[in-house]
Formats: sequence, C-alpha cells, structure tokens
Amino acid sequence: MIRSELVAAVAEANPHLTQRDVERLVSTIFDCITEALANGRRVELRGFGAFSTRARDARTGRNPRTGEAVEVDAKRVPYFKPGKELRERLNVE
Repeated sequence: MIRSELVAAVAEANPHLTQRDVERLVSTIFDCITEALANGRRVELRGFGAFSTRARDARTGRNPRTGEAVEVDAKRVPYFKPGKELRERLNVE
C-alpha cells in the first residue's frame, strides 16, 4: 500500500472527512513519527508496533561495482518492531 492508497482507504472509511482533511491527517501523523525518531524518541502504537532507532557503528564497506574499500560513517537507522496483535493477525491460518 502506498501513501495515496492509505489516504483513499481512510477517506472511504470516514465519509464525513474531506480528501484534503485526510491527506493532512496522514501527513501530520507521519511527520510526528519522523520528528520523534529524529529526536531519539520511541513511538509506540499499541497493537500495531513500535518505531525506534538503532545505532550503527562506523565500518569499512565495499563498493559492489569496483570491490574498492569504502569507509561508512556511523549512523542511526529506523527500526520497527511489530506488536503482538499485528503478528497474530499476520499468522492466522
């Protein structure tokens, strides 16, 4: 599902909201999650999962095209851990 499909699904489920309102709502939610992660905080949506960041150390990588060694800086990367309810719904038989 892409962002526009999400907006369409939310708009269909909530006919009292305009398309523009739903787009603003979805953008605000994503912006809040992004800002919290950028500030080093964790975002937990009960039943869905938790977003957090993980630190990656600096390392020496390889350029796949040339095989040349390349220094990769330390960085933080986003991480998502699914919640119990989401895992259970994915594994229903």
